[in-house]
Amino acid sequence: MLGWYAQQARDLPWRRPDATPWSILVSEFMLQQTPVARVLGPWQLWVERWPEPAALADAPVAEAIRAWGRLGYPRRAIRLHGAAVAIRDQHGGEVPADHAALLALPGVGSYTAAAVASFAFRQRHVVLDTNVRRLLARVVSGVAYPTQTPTTAEMRLAESFVPMNPERAAQWAVASMELGAVVCTARSPRCQVCPLRRRCAWRKAGYRSWDGRPRKGQSYAGSDRQCRGALLALLRSADQPVEPSAMESVWAEDVQRDRALTSLLADGLAIELADGLLTLPR
Repeated sequence: MLGWYAQQARDLPWRRPDATPWSILVSEFMLQQTPVARVLGPWQLWVERWPEPAALADAPVAEAIRAWGRLGYPRRAIRLHGAAVAIRDQHGGEVPADHAALLALPGVGSYTAAAVASFAFRQRHVVLDTNVRRLLARVVSGVAYPTQTPTTAEMRLAESFVPMNPERAAQWAVASMELGAVVCTARSPRCQVCPLRRRCAWRKAGYRSWDGRPRKGQSYAGSDRQCRGALLALLRSADQPVEPSAMESVWAEDVQRDRALTSLLADGLAIELADGLLTLPR
């Protein structure tokens, strides 16, 4: 698999030798539940504007939300800003190499901490994202998809595959993610070009159909997520605080609009001023 990766890996800017730990951390925040193609442009603009954590930390959080654009799940922008503040104030402006310190940053969970420690600092960690979980489920366990959440047995299985040498472990982590992302995909796996096809238990089992809980995709059109996005886009584009009535121009349905606005306020993505006007956080 490492040989396959050396020849077939996509040329992504956060994988290049000159990528900084900060640029890698930014990429990991942006890639959460978001395809690579949608991240490339915003990532480039982001690291050019804020090349160091302190640059983002010194900027108003509203600017981070604006710069997040239409990447989706905009709470990530607030959390990334919070991580930048913590890095500036607690780590001298440098992304910490220590796994526990990474895990303590706002918005950094177990996957992101392991990924940054591995990709930025070449440490040995189990980097277990959705793509790797699906790859292991098929190649080792012979099932089409993993369980909803990782189990202890699954973590042990993933650990058993990680090379002991930290550099090779980091290579394994990114290679297994890449194979799951571009070959062993969820809906249209390209088994004929998979370097693990002769070892794949799912292939030997005749590509056994999934017999677990139905896997339903999320519908975006007409959803609360779409409504939230429309309201937030209005706040991002406004030079001044806006009247609540202005929200009606971007989303007509009253109950859903009120629900979406309430959630934006609760998430800290919007604030209500004393006069009732609405704006981005400051």
